[in-house]
Amino acid sequence: MIDPKQPSGWAGARCIRCFVSGRVQGVYFRASAAHEAQRLGITGHARNLPDGRVEVLACGDSDALTSFKAWLHRGPSAAEVSAVACETQDYRPLSGFLTR
Repeated sequence: MIDPKQPSGWAGARCIRCFVSGRVQGVYFRASAAHEAQRLGITGHARNLPDGRVEVLACGDSDALTSFKAWLHRGPSAAEVSAVACETQDYRPLSGFLTR
């Protein structure tokens, strides 16, 4: 969802799109990612991909995204993350963090 209260050029904000590989489906990865994102004030979404990876779009300030990206490398306790590939994207004013 787009958050109309957040200006599109919010200083210091950016988005990252990450693909997380390993044993990341069926281990509450998306739900745990949503909890961590909300704790850090990050918006976006996480969704399972048919190839077994999880795609994550996360938007927020740089410090929060650095912490979130570090969390993606660990994931929840039942996950076994083998790789995380991220790219920076332009900021998108979103509201909340959804699991799809």
